[in-house]
Amino acid sequence: MAISFMSLLSPHPSHKPQPFSFLGKSMRLPVWISSMTGGTALAGKINRNLAQACAEFGLGMGLGSCRILLEDDKYLPDFDVRPILGEDVPFFANLGIAQLERMIQAGSTDKIDEMVQRLQADGIIIHVNPLQEAFQPEGDLLAAAPIETIQAFLEQTQLKVIVKEVGQGMGPESLKALLKLPIEAIEFGALGGTNFTKLELARHTNTDTALFDTFGRVGHTAEEMAAMVNQIVGESPDQRCRQLIISGGITNVLDGYRLVKSSQIPAVFGMGSAFLKHATEDYPTLQTFVKQIEKSLLLADQFLRVR
Repeated sequence: MAISFMSLLSPHPSHKPQPFSFLGKSMRLPVWISSMTGGTALAGKINRNLAQACAEFGLGMGLGSCRILLEDDKYLPDFDVRPILGEDVPFFANLGIAQLERMIQAGSTDKIDEMVQRLQADGIIIHVNPLQEAFQPEGDLLAAAPIETIQAFLEQTQLKVIVKEVGQGMGPESLKALLKLPIEAIEFGALGGTNFTKLELARHTNTDTALFDTFGRVGHTAEEMAAMVNQIVGESPDQRCRQLIISGGITNVLDGYRLVKSSQIPAVFGMGSAFLKHATEDYPTLQTFVKQIEKSLLLADQFLRVR
Protein backbone atom coordinates (compact mmCIF):
# COMPACT_ATOMS: atom_id res chain seq x y z
CA MET A 1 0.00 0.00 0.00
CA ALA A 2 1.28 3.45 -0.92
CA ILE A 3 0.02 7.04 -0.69
CA SER A 4 -0.34 9.39 -3.68
CA PHE A 5 -0.16 13.19 -3.44
CA MET A 6 -3.10 14.92 -5.16
CA SER A 7 -1.68 18.45 -5.08
CA LEU A 8 -3.32 19.76 -8.30
CA LEU A 9 -6.68 18.08 -7.92
CA SER A 10 -7.68 19.04 -4.38
CA PRO A 11 -9.32 22.25 -3.16
CA HIS A 12 -8.40 23.89 0.13
CA PRO A 13 -8.93 21.51 3.08
CA SER A 14 -12.12 21.76 5.10
CA HIS A 15 -11.93 23.05 8.65
CA LYS A 16 -13.95 20.36 10.42
CA PRO A 17 -14.02 16.55 10.19
CA GLN A 18 -17.32 14.94 9.31
CA PRO A 19 -19.02 12.65 11.87
CA PHE A 20 -19.26 8.94 11.13
CA SER A 21 -20.82 5.95 12.87
CA PHE A 22 -18.63 3.42 14.69
CA LEU A 23 -19.63 0.87 17.33
CA GLY A 24 -23.14 2.28 17.23
CA LYS A 25 -22.05 5.75 18.30
CA SER A 26 -20.72 8.87 16.57
CA MET A 27 -17.05 9.75 16.06
CA ARG A 28 -15.42 12.66 14.21
CA LEU A 29 -11.83 11.43 14.01
CA PRO A 30 -10.95 7.77 13.22
CA VAL A 31 -8.84 7.56 16.37
CA TRP A 32 -9.30 5.19 19.30
CA ILE A 33 -7.76 5.69 22.73
CA SER A 34 -7.42 2.26 24.25
CA SER A 35 -6.74 0.38 27.41
CA MET A 36 -3.82 2.21 28.95
CA THR A 37 -4.50 2.48 32.66
CA GLY A 38 -5.58 -0.23 35.05
CA GLY A 39 -5.30 0.90 38.64
CA THR A 40 -2.11 2.98 38.49
CA ALA A 41 -1.62 5.96 40.77
CA LEU A 42 -2.25 8.35 37.88
CA ALA A 43 -5.20 6.42 36.43
CA GLY A 44 -7.83 8.98 37.42
CA LYS A 45 -5.96 11.96 36.00
CA ILE A 46 -5.08 10.12 32.79
CA ASN A 47 -8.60 8.81 32.20
CA ARG A 48 -10.17 12.22 32.81
CA ASN A 49 -7.77 13.93 30.42
CA LEU A 50 -8.37 11.28 27.76
CA ALA A 51 -12.14 11.48 28.22
CA GLN A 52 -12.06 15.25 27.80
CA ALA A 53 -10.14 14.86 24.54
CA CYS A 54 -12.61 12.24 23.30
CA ALA A 55 -15.53 14.54 24.05
CA GLU A 56 -13.93 17.57 22.40
CA PHE A 57 -12.65 15.87 19.24
CA GLY A 58 -15.01 12.93 18.81
CA LEU A 59 -12.68 10.01 19.56
CA GLY A 60 -13.55 6.54 20.90
CA MET A 61 -12.28 5.32 24.27
CA GLY A 62 -11.56 1.98 25.89
CA LEU A 63 -10.54 1.83 29.54
CA GLY A 64 -7.61 -0.12 30.89
CA SER A 65 -8.31 -3.26 32.89
CA CYS A 66 -11.35 -2.80 35.13
CA ARG A 67 -10.61 -5.92 37.17
CA ILE A 68 -10.16 -3.77 40.26
CA LEU A 69 -13.84 -2.72 40.04
CA LEU A 70 -15.31 -6.22 40.16
CA GLU A 71 -15.32 -6.52 43.95
CA ASP A 72 -15.82 -2.96 45.20
CA ASP A 73 -16.20 0.61 43.97
CA LYS A 74 -13.28 2.16 45.85
CA TYR A 75 -11.53 3.05 42.59
CA LEU A 76 -14.68 3.76 40.57
CA PRO A 77 -13.98 7.54 40.41
CA ASP A 78 -10.75 6.79 38.48
CA PHE A 79 -12.76 5.06 35.73
CA ASP A 80 -16.12 6.87 35.88
CA VAL A 81 -15.65 9.20 32.91
CA ARG A 82 -18.96 8.89 31.03
CA PRO A 83 -20.12 12.25 32.47
CA ILE A 84 -17.05 13.83 30.85
CA LEU A 85 -17.40 11.92 27.57
CA GLY A 86 -21.07 12.58 27.05
CA GLU A 87 -23.36 10.04 25.38
CA ASP A 88 -22.32 10.41 21.75
CA VAL A 89 -18.86 8.77 21.58
CA PRO A 90 -18.21 5.02 22.07
CA PHE A 91 -16.88 4.00 25.47
CA PHE A 92 -15.93 0.47 26.55
CA ALA A 93 -14.82 -1.16 29.81
CA ASN A 94 -12.04 -3.77 29.80
CA LEU A 95 -11.36 -7.17 31.37
CA GLY A 96 -8.73 -9.87 30.82
CA ILE A 97 -9.45 -13.30 29.40
CA ALA A 98 -8.11 -15.02 32.53
CA GLN A 99 -10.58 -13.17 34.76
CA LEU A 100 -13.39 -13.91 32.33
CA GLU A 101 -12.54 -17.62 32.31
CA ARG A 102 -12.66 -17.80 36.11
CA MET A 103 -15.95 -15.90 36.26
CA ILE A 104 -17.56 -18.26 33.76
CA GLN A 105 -16.37 -21.21 35.84
CA ALA A 106 -17.79 -19.58 38.98
CA GLY A 107 -21.05 -18.55 37.32
CA SER A 108 -20.46 -14.90 38.21
CA THR A 109 -20.43 -13.15 34.82
CA ASP A 110 -23.37 -11.07 36.00
CA LYS A 111 -20.75 -8.96 37.82
CA ILE A 112 -19.41 -7.88 34.44
CA ASP A 113 -22.83 -6.64 33.36
CA GLU A 114 -23.18 -4.77 36.64
CA MET A 115 -19.75 -3.16 36.28
CA VAL A 116 -20.50 -2.03 32.72
CA GLN A 117 -23.78 -0.53 33.92
CA ARG A 118 -22.05 1.35 36.77
CA LEU A 119 -19.59 2.82 34.28
CA GLN A 120 -22.39 3.64 31.80
CA ALA A 121 -20.18 1.98 29.19
CA ASP A 122 -21.36 0.69 25.82
CA GLY A 123 -19.83 -2.73 26.31
CA ILE A 124 -16.72 -4.66 27.31
CA ILE A 125 -13.30 -5.21 25.74
CA ILE A 126 -11.88 -8.66 26.45
CA HIS A 127 -8.11 -8.53 26.24
CA VAL A 128 -6.26 -11.73 25.40
CA ASN A 129 -2.64 -11.89 26.60
CA PRO A 130 -1.48 -15.53 26.89
CA LEU A 131 2.27 -14.94 26.57
CA GLN A 132 2.19 -12.06 29.04
CA GLU A 133 0.42 -14.26 31.58
CA ALA A 134 2.75 -17.20 30.88
CA PHE A 135 5.89 -15.21 31.63
CA GLN A 136 4.43 -13.10 34.45
CA PRO A 137 5.66 -14.45 37.80
CA GLU A 138 2.14 -14.18 39.20
CA GLY A 139 0.42 -14.77 35.86
CA ASP A 140 -2.72 -16.81 35.25
CA LEU A 141 -2.48 -19.90 33.06
CA LEU A 142 -5.58 -20.50 30.97
CA ALA A 143 -7.52 -23.75 31.28
CA ALA A 144 -9.33 -23.34 27.94
CA ALA A 145 -8.60 -21.80 24.56
CA PRO A 146 -9.55 -18.08 24.66
CA ILE A 147 -11.92 -18.51 21.70
CA GLU A 148 -13.91 -21.07 23.72
CA THR A 149 -14.14 -18.69 26.68
CA ILE A 150 -15.25 -15.83 24.44
CA GLN A 151 -17.90 -18.02 22.80
CA ALA A 152 -19.20 -19.12 26.19
CA PHE A 153 -19.44 -15.51 27.36
CA LEU A 154 -21.29 -14.43 24.23
CA GLU A 155 -23.91 -17.07 24.99
CA GLN A 156 -24.41 -15.62 28.48
CA THR A 157 -24.41 -11.85 27.89
CA GLN A 158 -26.21 -9.20 25.91
CA LEU A 159 -23.23 -6.86 26.19
CA LYS A 160 -21.43 -5.56 23.15
CA VAL A 161 -18.00 -7.23 23.05
CA ILE A 162 -14.67 -6.19 21.54
CA VAL A 163 -11.78 -8.67 21.55
CA LYS A 164 -8.25 -7.30 21.80
CA GLU A 165 -4.96 -9.19 21.64
CA VAL A 166 -2.23 -7.57 23.70
CA GLY A 167 1.28 -7.05 22.46
CA GLN A 168 1.99 -9.83 19.95
CA GLY A 169 -0.75 -9.74 17.33
CA MET A 170 -2.95 -12.48 15.91
CA GLY A 171 -2.38 -14.90 13.04
CA PRO A 172 -4.84 -15.75 10.25
CA GLU A 173 -6.53 -18.67 12.03
CA SER A 174 -7.24 -16.57 15.14
CA LEU A 175 -8.57 -13.72 13.00
CA LYS A 176 -10.77 -16.10 10.99
CA ALA A 177 -12.25 -17.50 14.21
CA LEU A 178 -12.96 -14.05 15.65
CA LEU A 179 -14.46 -12.63 12.46
CA LYS A 180 -17.07 -15.41 12.56
CA LEU A 181 -18.29 -14.37 16.02
CA PRO A 182 -21.05 -11.82 16.73
CA ILE A 183 -18.65 -9.35 18.33
CA GLU A 184 -18.58 -5.61 17.72
CA ALA A 185 -14.93 -5.29 16.72
CA ILE A 186 -11.48 -6.84 16.78
CA GLU A 187 -8.75 -4.67 18.24
CA PHE A 188 -5.13 -5.26 17.32
CA GLY A 189 -2.45 -4.92 19.99
CA ALA A 190 0.14 -5.78 17.43
CA LEU A 191 3.80 -6.70 17.49
CA GLY A 192 5.67 -3.43 17.32
CA GLY A 193 3.73 -1.70 20.09
CA THR A 194 4.23 -2.33 23.80
CA ASN A 195 5.71 -5.83 24.05
CA PHE A 196 4.39 -7.24 27.31
CA THR A 197 6.26 -10.52 26.87
CA LYS A 198 9.57 -8.66 26.96
CA LEU A 199 8.42 -6.54 29.89
CA GLU A 200 7.45 -9.58 31.94
CA LEU A 201 10.70 -11.40 31.12
CA ALA A 202 12.63 -8.36 32.33
CA ARG A 203 10.97 -8.69 35.76
CA HIS A 204 12.68 -12.06 36.39
CA THR A 205 15.71 -10.55 38.09
CA ASN A 206 16.88 -13.78 39.75
CA THR A 207 16.53 -16.03 36.72
CA ASP A 208 18.32 -16.22 33.40
CA THR A 209 15.52 -15.86 30.82
CA ALA A 210 17.70 -15.62 27.70
CA LEU A 211 16.24 -18.88 26.42
CA PHE A 212 12.81 -17.22 26.21
CA ASP A 213 13.93 -14.02 24.46
CA THR A 214 12.78 -15.20 21.04
CA PHE A 215 9.18 -15.37 22.29
CA GLY A 216 9.28 -11.58 22.45
CA ARG A 217 9.83 -11.49 18.69
CA VAL A 218 6.93 -13.78 17.81
CA GLY A 219 3.77 -12.24 16.41
CA HIS A 220 2.28 -10.10 13.66
CA THR A 221 2.36 -6.36 12.98
CA ALA A 222 -0.71 -4.19 12.55
CA GLU A 223 -0.04 -3.99 8.81
CA GLU A 224 0.21 -7.77 8.50
CA MET A 225 -3.04 -8.29 10.40
CA ALA A 226 -4.88 -5.62 8.42
CA ALA A 227 -3.84 -7.42 5.23
CA MET A 228 -4.98 -10.77 6.70
CA VAL A 229 -8.40 -9.37 7.57
CA ASN A 230 -8.76 -7.87 4.09
CA GLN A 231 -7.97 -11.24 2.55
CA ILE A 232 -10.37 -13.12 4.83
CA VAL A 233 -13.20 -10.66 4.18
CA GLY A 234 -12.46 -10.69 0.46
CA GLU A 235 -12.68 -14.48 0.30
CA SER A 236 -15.76 -14.70 2.53
CA PRO A 237 -17.57 -11.35 2.88
CA ASP A 238 -20.31 -12.62 5.23
CA GLN A 239 -18.26 -12.25 8.41
CA ARG A 240 -20.26 -11.42 11.54
CA CYS A 241 -17.66 -9.05 12.98
CA ARG A 242 -17.48 -5.98 10.73
CA GLN A 243 -15.29 -3.39 12.51
CA LEU A 244 -11.58 -3.03 13.34
CA ILE A 245 -9.50 -1.02 15.79
CA ILE A 246 -5.96 -1.02 14.39
CA SER A 247 -3.27 -0.35 16.97
CA GLY A 248 0.12 -1.59 18.06
CA GLY A 249 3.27 0.04 16.70
CA ILE A 250 1.48 2.91 14.93
CA THR A 251 3.66 5.93 15.71
CA ASN A 252 2.42 8.48 13.18
CA VAL A 253 -0.88 9.64 11.74
CA LEU A 254 -0.19 8.71 8.11
CA ASP A 255 0.49 5.06 8.94
CA GLY A 256 -2.80 4.88 10.81
CA TYR A 257 -4.62 6.77 8.06
CA ARG A 258 -3.25 4.43 5.39
CA LEU A 259 -4.31 1.27 7.26
CA VAL A 260 -7.79 2.63 7.97
CA LYS A 261 -8.37 3.76 4.39
CA SER A 262 -7.19 0.42 2.99
CA SER A 263 -9.38 -1.67 5.32
CA GLN A 264 -12.21 -3.64 3.69
CA ILE A 265 -14.38 -3.11 6.77
CA PRO A 266 -14.90 0.06 8.87
CA ALA A 267 -11.81 0.80 10.94
CA VAL A 268 -10.20 3.32 13.24
CA PHE A 269 -6.63 3.41 14.57
CA GLY A 270 -4.88 3.87 17.89
CA MET A 271 -1.60 5.46 18.98
CA GLY A 272 -1.59 4.39 22.61
CA SER A 273 1.87 5.34 23.89
CA ALA A 274 1.73 8.80 22.32
CA PHE A 275 -1.60 9.56 23.98
CA LEU A 276 -0.42 8.20 27.31
CA LYS A 277 2.65 10.44 27.23
CA HIS A 278 0.58 13.59 26.73
CA ALA A 279 -2.29 12.56 29.03
CA THR A 280 0.02 12.31 32.04
CA GLU A 281 0.65 16.05 31.76
CA ASP A 282 -2.03 18.77 31.82
CA TYR A 283 -5.02 18.79 29.50
CA PRO A 284 -3.80 21.67 27.28
CA THR A 285 -0.75 19.55 26.40
CA LEU A 286 -2.98 16.66 25.32
CA GLN A 287 -5.38 19.04 23.57
CA THR A 288 -2.56 20.51 21.45
CA PHE A 289 -1.45 16.99 20.47
CA VAL A 290 -4.96 15.99 19.36
CA LYS A 291 -5.35 19.23 17.40
CA GLN A 292 -2.23 18.26 15.46
CA ILE A 293 -3.74 14.83 14.75
CA GLU A 294 -6.97 16.48 13.60
CA LYS A 295 -5.12 18.81 11.22
CA SER A 296 -3.02 15.92 9.89
CA LEU A 297 -6.12 13.86 9.13
CA LEU A 298 -7.87 16.79 7.43
CA LEU A 299 -4.81 17.37 5.23
CA ALA A 300 -4.54 13.67 4.45
CA ASP A 301 -8.19 13.47 3.45
CA GLN A 302 -7.78 16.48 1.18
CA PHE A 303 -4.47 15.81 -0.51
CA LEU A 304 -3.65 12.10 -0.24
CA ARG A 305 -5.03 8.92 -1.76
CA VAL A 306 -4.19 5.36 -0.70
CA ARG A 307 -3.36 3.11 -3.66
